[in-house]
Amino acid sequence: MSTADAPKKPRETDDVPVPATLRKSLKNRHIQLIALGGAIGTGLFYGSSESIALAGPSILLAYLVGGLAIFAIVRALSEMSVEDPKAGAFSYYATRYWSKRAGFISGWNYWFNYILVSMVELSVVGSFVNYWFPAIPTWVSAAVFLVIICAANLLGVSKFGEFEFWFAIIKIVAVIAMIIGGLAVIIFVLPTASGVRASFANWFTVGNGFFPNGLMGQNSDGSWTGLLMALVVVMFSFGGTELIGITAGETEDPKTTIPRATNDIIWRILVFYIGALGVIMAVVPWNTIDGKSSPFVQIFDSVGIHAAAGILNFVCLTAVMSVYNSGLYANSRMLYSLAKQGNAPAYLGKLNSRGVPVAGVLTSAAITAIAVVVVFVWPEFAFNYLMSIATIAGIINWTMIMFTEMKFRKVVAAGGAPEDSELAGKSGKEALDAIHFKLPFAKVTPWVVLAFLALVVVLMCFSTSYRIAVIAGVIWLAILFAAYQITQAKR
Repeated sequence: MSTADAPKKPRETDDVPVPATLRKSLKNRHIQLIALGGAIGTGLFYGSSESIALAGPSILLAYLVGGLAIFAIVRALSEMSVEDPKAGAFSYYATRYWSKRAGFISGWNYWFNYILVSMVELSVVGSFVNYWFPAIPTWVSAAVFLVIICAANLLGVSKFGEFEFWFAIIKIVAVIAMIIGGLAVIIFVLPTASGVRASFANWFTVGNGFFPNGLMGQNSDGSWTGLLMALVVVMFSFGGTELIGITAGETEDPKTTIPRATNDIIWRILVFYIGALGVIMAVVPWNTIDGKSSPFVQIFDSVGIHAAAGILNFVCLTAVMSVYNSGLYANSRMLYSLAKQGNAPAYLGKLNSRGVPVAGVLTSAAITAIAVVVVFVWPEFAFNYLMSIATIAGIINWTMIMFTEMKFRKVVAAGGAPEDSELAGKSGKEALDAIHFKLPFAKVTPWVVLAFLALVVVLMCFSTSYRIAVIAGVIWLAILFAAYQITQAKR
């Protein structure tokens, strides 16, 4: 038989039946926009008003410091992802290079984190829909979007990538339009709604200057404020950037794509957080940003676009859908990875002909739906505490990534690198030097990041809602440890 007559191997796409396995269908453009979309969400569009109120213009330093920490965390994760690209990255790496217990805790903690985030995001989607259609019950909106996103995830990983690509494009266009509009007001000295001349000098001349509340201080009502307290809100805003690691197992060329997307995170933070908020506080006096409306609405109003509220409402609706889309994807892959490790029921490790862990998608969607009902019944509890609990779950996850990276290097140095990696057969300094995408200053960076995360946890104890989250985090870790011991005892 000639080569031309030989049966051709089917391509790994979502539409061609091949043996049940995860498909490497995510392209470079998908990964780039997934990474960018993970850093831009409602935390920027609405949550930034809370952080500005806490720190004033010095919030720019908080985003810079927090951004550097997140960059180091994602670099640590990407170091492992490039050498050993697997679905459910955090849990797999913790199991492979640390211990089965660490993999169990890491995987279930990340799953729990995104369940919390997803349920709150779905519960607010109705408020955005009601802006245009006030007669539609909020629970109907939540149900419709849950079904739509669930269906999109069941179609295959490339469809998930397309959804995230276009969701991210919408958010990017909104932020860039705001920055350009704000710069136009500053450069051409256009009149503003506040009557204060737009200028970057406003960072230092409005409301007690650049550090209006200092590093940390106490208000008359007993609440704490200042640059350090703003770090807590800032770190929540960066949740989701680690999604790059989850996608590595389904990426066409992880050795090229993952490093590029990871390195781009730092300038994205500079442009889309520091750049955007810097322009906002140059045009709109920071002490007039009170959280009643988004700072993005205020700057569009200053430019003369009075449909700003409607525009931002649409952007935030897509941002919420993006968060749930990413959350459902990440959770289904995490359950798949946990099942393959023996840390979750075996049915969660099965794939359909499109390479989708259907059971993981449907199980996560069902539990999120139940949780959303709880949010509708007790909305005050949800919005006061659930997001702060999600923050502590995120910090637990980031902490485990840094410890796992150090364990990974020890295993590589001992000659235990993955067999299909270029590091296979090497040990000691030779193996460490051969790591394709190294964490900068790897002997020091993990400890600096861990110290920073510990500081954030301490700062959370000074806030009423976040203090409860810290307590909940300790209880949650105890539950995970107990659950692991029970599952092992049963085996």
